[in-house]
Amino acid sequence: MSVKTLADAPGVSERPGKARPRLSPAALRGAPHTGLIAVLIVVIVATSLRTDSFATDTNVINILRQVSVVAVIAAGLTLLMTAGGMDFSMGSNVAVTTAVGAQLLAHGHSTAFAVVACVVLATLIGLVNGAVVTFTNVAPFVATLATATLLDGVALLVLDSVSVSIGTKMFALGNNKILGVPYLLVVAILVLVATALVMRFTVFGRDAFAIGGNEHVARLSGINVTARKLSLYALTGALSGLAGLMLLSRLSGSSPGTGGLSLQLQAVAAVVIGGTALAGGYGTVVGTGLGVVLLGVVANALNLLQVSSNYQSVSVGGVLLVAAIANEVHKARAARH
Repeated sequence: MSVKTLADAPGVSERPGKARPRLSPAALRGAPHTGLIAVLIVVIVATSLRTDSFATDTNVINILRQVSVVAVIAAGLTLLMTAGGMDFSMGSNVAVTTAVGAQLLAHGHSTAFAVVACVVLATLIGLVNGAVVTFTNVAPFVATLATATLLDGVALLVLDSVSVSIGTKMFALGNNKILGVPYLLVVAILVLVATALVMRFTVFGRDAFAIGGNEHVARLSGINVTARKLSLYALTGALSGLAGLMLLSRLSGSSPGTGGLSLQLQAVAAVVIGGTALAGGYGTVVGTGLGVVLLGVVANALNLLQVSSNYQSVSVGGVLLVAAIANEVHKARAARH
């Protein structure tokens, strides 16, 4: 006589507290950066179908090398915006850094001296921005935009409105590779990883989230908000200096128009596209990295498809506007739920 066993009720045989993972459209929509990854894939596939030169090793390396400078700026901006700050002068800081570095190297100073001088100068610029924002209560957007305009003029004065070449100095950083990976890309990845680790595992990073969420509450909880803000702006200045040296090594010189507002807008667009909250309190380095790559791929695709370079600015502005709107919609939904 056989005994018929009844099937377990749904969920009875499963381990308590652990539901089986289900792959559904809703789950995919809820996954981090799904929309950004989808757009990136669409652009890559569409461009690959239009031109054979896009999906080559040489072109991919070229894209990653070009976006490395933006990635370094965007990393610092991600941390600063998470804390509720903003620095619109980072691109102009890069312009001053490249101008000063080019002049120092062209006039016979050692590479080590030029590197240290540029990083210190850029850090001081960031610290001045932080002091103005912290001690005068001027809106960060207004203060740093004014600084950006000032720095653009300083860069022109340093260069005397002419291009300055550094020859083969710093050639290795801008052009050599390690295991097929450009040095510039290695530096950018290290900066992004370090920023992510700081935001995830350190008191400094947690304080940035707290300040961005509610500065008054953060101050009441014992966080030295003033010191943290000064440190954050100094850090963004230092990373601007590093980005300027990277750009100087890649271009082998500096000229009027290097860096500036166009570079800054790319960094801001990448950070906003990546999902970092404009009002502070939330930031993601992974999203920033994806945003940087997306902008680089779009610019490269437009070049390969022989689209007018004027459309590159249009594309960056359009993507930034859409990302800003999406950011606000997401914040409204989060508030409702």
